[in-house]
Amino acid sequence: MSASTLSARLRVAAARLLLPTVLASSFAGQAVGALLPAVPLLVASTVVGLAADFTMHRWQPSTAATLGKLHATVFVRQVVRDLLLVAGLIRIEDQDYETKYLALICGLMLFYALHFSCQALAIMVRRTRTLPVVTRNVDASALGLSAAPPALLMQRSGQRLLLFSLPSTAGLLTDAAGASAWWAAAGIAVSAVLGAVAVGTLALRLLPGRRPVTDEQALEWFEQWLADYRPTVGMYFSGGTSSAYQANMWLEPLARIEGRPLIVLRERFMVKQIASTDIPVVCLPKVADLMRLEQSTLQMLIHPSNSGKTSQVLRIPTIKHAFVNHGESDKLSSCNPYAKAYDEVWVAGPAARERYALADVGVDDKDVVEIGRPQLDAIEPHTGAPAGPYTTVLYAPTWEGWDGNPGNTSIIEAGENIVRALLADPKVRLLYKPHPLTGSVIPQAGAADLRIQGMIRAANALRATEHAAERPAPSAAADLAARTTELDRLTTSSFRAGADDAERMLLETVPEPGRGAAVAAATAAWQAAHWASFPAWEHQVVIGARPTVYACFNAADVLVSDVSSVISDYLASEKPYAVTNTSGLPEQEFRDTFPTVRAGAVLTPDASGVPALLEAVRQPEKDPYALARAELKLHLLGPSDPPSVVRFNDAARDLCAVADQRRAATTGALAAIPSQRDASTVLESGSVKG
Repeated sequence: MSASTLSARLRVAAARLLLPTVLASSFAGQAVGALLPAVPLLVASTVVGLAADFTMHRWQPSTAATLGKLHATVFVRQVVRDLLLVAGLIRIEDQDYETKYLALICGLMLFYALHFSCQALAIMVRRTRTLPVVTRNVDASALGLSAAPPALLMQRSGQRLLLFSLPSTAGLLTDAAGASAWWAAAGIAVSAVLGAVAVGTLALRLLPGRRPVTDEQALEWFEQWLADYRPTVGMYFSGGTSSAYQANMWLEPLARIEGRPLIVLRERFMVKQIASTDIPVVCLPKVADLMRLEQSTLQMLIHPSNSGKTSQVLRIPTIKHAFVNHGESDKLSSCNPYAKAYDEVWVAGPAARERYALADVGVDDKDVVEIGRPQLDAIEPHTGAPAGPYTTVLYAPTWEGWDGNPGNTSIIEAGENIVRALLADPKVRLLYKPHPLTGSVIPQAGAADLRIQGMIRAANALRATEHAAERPAPSAAADLAARTTELDRLTTSSFRAGADDAERMLLETVPEPGRGAAVAAATAAWQAAHWASFPAWEHQVVIGARPTVYACFNAADVLVSDVSSVISDYLASEKPYAVTNTSGLPEQEFRDTFPTVRAGAVLTPDASGVPALLEAVRQPEKDPYALARAELKLHLLGPSDPPSVVRFNDAARDLCAVADQRRAATTGALAAIPSQRDASTVLESGSVKG
């Protein structure tokens, strides 16, 4: 570990320990101030402790959660703080305190009782508002939903306790400073009134007329909605908090497919993470509720990923299932044995078909369907050498993968060398777009990512002094801000901080007609404004949903990446690319092992091949892989005629037809069973005579 990394980690650790240390010191100061007694120390320690508690809940919630696990919850801390104040008051005034301070303690106990009552009522209200189905883009007004109570009452119990305790703490401090005990009594009374108002507000939500529908009523409504909407095709997705991108890349192809599309989710949090779409979204967390889809008109589901909950939906016999994956690469993960559980496996082109055959994981060739990659329509084709003064290089390393194989990603062994070599060329503009999961398995990958971002910021600072006059017009930034506002308006639902799933269901109703086309136009305008808002020489770190990796493809002249689906998708442009070899394999064996490498340059971890790569990009006549890229594109992505969108739609139509045939056969078989039973009964009764 380098000295700079160690120093950074020590600074982070010190920052995390600062507030708990201040908090512990404040309690020690309160105890000393109460025992001496020392009024200034008692008052100062109490104020510092409260401020530290508020700051910790606002800026370091993870630290507050850790203290809670140690049983030093915010409730315990506030009780100790109040008791130390009362103890100090007793020490300060040691005559005739029994009755007076007994009343104050009783008032504090009432306040704490109201706090716990509020906690219990919040749980009860939350349960009544947690429905068995969560929806988006669906009219849920029939469920009798309403806005959620304030977040301070429902979700922020620690902040609520600290805030409601302020009057009582202020009154006790005023008393300690020499004022009348009535100040303490008044402060405690105000805190108790605040607690009583909170309890009353939540209690009203439990009245019969204020509750949403019951679980059974909600499910009956959902079944009726399914019967009215009559979905035919859909996407099923289940995953973790960082996996929504896998589903989002299939939203546009699904929206353009024939039939009535539907998105089926399993985790409640995922409803918020699915990108803007006009397709109805339903989340069914429980398996028993998921099974209700069996009685619907839904014929087929595509699956962008495998998950533990995928097996649950595969039990539904009336629905056919196709695995489409969220990207194709030469990695073993692209040939997961789980794929044989699906009715069909949809792949981009012949290469994936061959990959499954070689992997021998149980997927029959007859079940593999080549559909291309319908997401790639937006990728612009190669037009030759860079037109401007700068060569735009996109470095998009993949992540370390679940197995942590060091050969999965280049960011650890080669990332800094690659970026250093690119930044050394004065005619290069670097776009750096790391994978969203970088650092989630191997911490060194996350640390390398941070160092690379630091290198890019330093390079931009140096270039800014050299190209101070080469700046976009001020109107460019204003145009980007306006485009961002418009795009956010169309794609981002505005909710207050305390909105829960029920309130979101009420507000996220059926989209207005034409919203999809408006979003597409606004996205194109935003992308144009985004690139125009930066100087042509400025390197960029691209993190987040915008701009997309496909938009970066269009802005780039050459790609540097790892063995991943990024290479396969980039081949749609037929632009030059390079793959970093951190596997330890000799170059020829590396090319033989990973077919996506055969039409690109191979970079070693020292990045010594970067100058030759840039020369081939700037002088296409020196590019040895142009013909190979066209051939590999056909091999990986299939033919361009018919277009991938058409092949995707044809595959869906064919699988729906198979589902219809199975339903018809099953219905006929079931209908024949009573007839056979009736015939047997007649024969046994002797009604039919030979």
